[in-house]
Amino acid sequence: MAIITLVGKELAKEGLEFQYVGPLMECRACKLKNVCFNLDEGKWYRVVKVRDKEHECKVHEGGKVVTVEVEEIPVPLLLDVKTVVEGEVIEYHRMNCHGECDDPTLCRPIGLRDGTKIKIVKIEGKVKCGNKEFYKVLVTW
Repeated sequence: MAIITLVGKELAKEGLEFQYVGPLMECRACKLKNVCFNLDEGKWYRVVKVRDKEHECKVHEGGKVVTVEVEEIPVPLLLDVKTVVEGEVIEYHRMNCHGECDDPTLCRPIGLRDGTKIKIVKIEGKVKCGNKEFYKVLVTW
């Protein structure tokens, strides 16, 4: 099911994937904020349809936003577990990283809280981070 929201005119292209990081303070007085801020923080979305309707915007490059339809897409995540099964629902627990990480968002995605139930949508394989091996998966919550 598509969700209606607004994105910057320069970004409004079918297939665009983005992570919604939350509302901006500069937008708190905007009359369109409820349409811009109707997504879930930390989740990833893909633009599936760009509509013709444009609106003025003080934040986005070019000063315009466009109405789009988006769908939620799974979030990439590293799991420190012995086994994973596609379709399985598990409780997410943040890992304690003890070193330099190539991409911390794979261990701690924005918006994913400790104790949240996540569904493993796809297993992408095993990857090494530091001297440890993890499962790289795509999840929803």
